Amino acid sequence: MSGQRLVVALLAAVLSVPAGAQPRPPAPKPAATQPPAAATGEPDIAYAEYQRGNYGAAFKEATRRVEEKSDPKSMTLLGELYAEGLAVTNDDKKAADWYKLAVARGDREAMFALAMFRMGGRGGPIDRPEAARLLAEAAKLGHVVAAYDLALLHLEGQIVRPDPARAAELMRMAADAGNPQAQYALATFYKEGRGVTKDLDEAARLLGLAARSGHTDSEVEYAIALFNGTGIAKNESAAGGYFLKAAQKNNPVAQNRLAWMYATGRGIKAEPVEAARWHLIAKAGGVDDQPLDELIRNMKPTDRAMGENKAKPWIARMNPVGSTPFPTPPARTIKSQPVKP
Repeated sequence: MSGQRLVVALLAAVLSVPAGAQPRPPAPKPAATQPPAAATGEPDIAYAEYQRGNYGAAFKEATRRVEEKSDPKSMTLLGELYAEGLAVTNDDKKAADWYKLAVARGDREAMFALAMFRMGGRGGPIDRPEAARLLAEAAKLGHVVAAYDLALLHLEGQIVRPDPARAAELMRMAADAGNPQAQYALATFYKEGRGVTKDLDEAARLLGLAARSGHTDSEVEYAIALFNGTGIAKNESAAGGYFLKAAQKNNPVAQNRLAWMYATGRGIKAEPVEAARWHLIAKAGGVDDQPLDELIRNMKPTDRAMGENKAKPWIARMNPVGSTPFPTPPARTIKSQPVKP
């Protein structure tokens, strides 16, 4: 079989492998504390100053609102200022105390912030069960990131009971609120039938939502679904566009898939130089591909050289984890010269 025909035969199999089959980052961790939301009703001057970066004015106004109205949102904001050391010296104990006061008054942002403190041992000892309880309370009140993080805990099943169905329910809450991480996670549930009935159409829909918001892993998975017509109408050209977006954000799986598409002209115009370029970049990123190696070796020397030249500056900006044709050159040895009189 010729090299080109071999590539075409292998392409569908290569592109149909989910991105998850490649080395992936660790599972997402609970999100970091986010700034408190502004209060409803009268204008929240303290929070407006916080958003502008006027932290001293925010601290002063939040203190006034606490003293005059016992405003829980202002308590949460004071906790945030102490937690981040903004306008005041960082003091995790004071931050935790302010969060507790706001929690007692039902503020969901404070519940989430205090949960992160308890998870990480800030302002007191690590207390993961208490963190989970606070996340559950915040999720009940509609806190999107709390719902997402609590879903992860139900998947982990160490400090709360393992419950894929409950995890899916929480992910749905966050996904419906527009959280792309939750949309991606829920899509994997539907692909695998984990906690929900397997539904490839719903998985593709969720991946599309997250991909259109710029979530990189979703761009890759959605591109694969589009290329293969899995749960959505087949569209190789659209798949190439999403692979390109993810490749430009240095996703090695997308770079590898894009190289195959440029090599074979499936969905995009065949470009041997671009195929070589993206293959070399993906390889430096840790994705080995022997058939593509062979294809690049057998292409015209001028095309291969141009591909290498286009890949070189990109790889120079990376911290390569895989093989690269551009090893770091050895340090030059400068021979001392005799000093002339």
